[in-house]
Amino acid sequence: MTLKQNDALGVTNRGNPAESGLCTLCQCDCKGKCEIWSSCLKGRELLYPRDFGQITAGAANLKDLGISYDTVRIMGTAYGAHDGPPSAANGDALFTEVSVETSFGWKKKTVCSLPFMAGALGSTFIAAKYWDAMAAGCAICGVPIVIGENVVGVDRASVMENGKIEKSPEMDRRLESYLRWFDGRGAAIVQLNVEDARNGVAEYLAKRHKDRVIIELKWGQGAKCIGGEIQVKDIAYADFLKKRGYLVDPDCSKDEVKAAYESRSVRGFARHSRLGYTNIDSWEGVRENFLGAVKDLRDLGFERISLKTGAYGMEILALAIRLASEAELDLLTIDGAGGGTGMSPWDMMEHWGVPPLLLHAKAREYASLLAENGRKPADMSFAGGFAKSSTIFKGLALGAPHAKLICMGRAMMIPGFLGSNIEGVLKPANRAAVNGNWDTLPPTVAERGSTPEEIFSAYRDVEKKVGKDAMKDIPFGAIAMWGALDKLGAGLQQLMAGERKFTLESLDRDDIAAANRETAKETGLKFITDIGDEAAREILKKKF
Repeated sequence: MTLKQNDALGVTNRGNPAESGLCTLCQCDCKGKCEIWSSCLKGRELLYPRDFGQITAGAANLKDLGISYDTVRIMGTAYGAHDGPPSAANGDALFTEVSVETSFGWKKKTVCSLPFMAGALGSTFIAAKYWDAMAAGCAICGVPIVIGENVVGVDRASVMENGKIEKSPEMDRRLESYLRWFDGRGAAIVQLNVEDARNGVAEYLAKRHKDRVIIELKWGQGAKCIGGEIQVKDIAYADFLKKRGYLVDPDCSKDEVKAAYESRSVRGFARHSRLGYTNIDSWEGVRENFLGAVKDLRDLGFERISLKTGAYGMEILALAIRLASEAELDLLTIDGAGGGTGMSPWDMMEHWGVPPLLLHAKAREYASLLAENGRKPADMSFAGGFAKSSTIFKGLALGAPHAKLICMGRAMMIPGFLGSNIEGVLKPANRAAVNGNWDTLPPTVAERGSTPEEIFSAYRDVEKKVGKDAMKDIPFGAIAMWGALDKLGAGLQQLMAGERKFTLESLDRDDIAAANRETAKETGLKFITDIGDEAAREILKKKF
């Protein structure tokens, strides 16, 4: 279904839209502003969501397929206790006794308090603005966070010599923001894309932080099938990025583009990364290149290495799973279509790639096939539209026993935004530093109170965790993060308790079911009334 209004692009149809996106009745005197009408004025600016640097965006229409995590149901049972606590023996077990702790890794295990991780927050300005809040929140909650691609390359304060990075204050800041509050659970993961590899980011990290980070190689993400983008408004910054070797679109070095910028008909520039692997035409070539890159990282001293892949088709998915095993990677993150936190081309985001449920079901199938052939699969993290306890449960059960984490992007950023806005009001001196957007508390917040102790349900929990003296330094966004993740964790505990599963290791695919036959066919899940049907018939046939 084509929507009449597209909030991401800031466009709307006057009449009912046809499949083309045009109104069914297109008038010659129309004053706008459908997407085509708006693009006549804004050009390629309309490729991307509006208000870059102030927003995040995710695709809206993937459920049109009729197969999604919404067509999966969580099953329950009335008796039993898998990995149950001692209280289960007396029938006294409580949902709060369910453990949602997890770990991942090939040789060296990384322990996490919750089975969540914050996906790659890279060179987008919104990630930089709210990083301190999000990093501190993940650290105190004991979950990993990923420093995404191109952070070094776009850092205007960074120093490069002979094409290699020698100084990056922004990378150092991001790591220290997390590690300041890190207590041994979770991890700081640093992503490398093709530009980062060319710029020597791995070597830079090896000199300063190799024992404190996991390195993540990047093939792609769910939002797009090309390299990363950001948008800059300043032509001087665009010129800086072009000299760094990035594609800048439109080309800020052309006289006509400079003139268009001066007249304000061009008001921004998109920075793109290289595609990577365009010189390779077979999966065997990718294998050789990838295993060589992993070896280079290990030679630099990195013990823990992961891979992030996107919503590509089955061949690339299988290749990622195989190579993660061959290279003995600590984690493989598989990101379904539609996700994204930055400036992915909107039409691409909505229409390319494999939606999460289908991709994750195949990932589990292929990992199991690998195991049947005698090779251990790498631990996996699933990404793509997760924001509720129910969907997290479904993802972990769907991927069992290989899925150890659920990766979230926008859901993990929202606490940072909200907490920072509140902090900007309650601590006006901090407003600019935390990028607060409010002058006063809105009624939705003020109804809870006027102090952080009143507003945040998690305030005292965080205080107990970090100590009273540290509360003056903890970002309010981190307190908001604790509240959000505590809610997700408790919801997950409740769902697991209803399944009588007391550890994540005890989850399996029979804990979920397909709500329609098409979902059953495409995912390999059993149809909802087929699960337990044989046992049900035995109960009824049993002679008393």
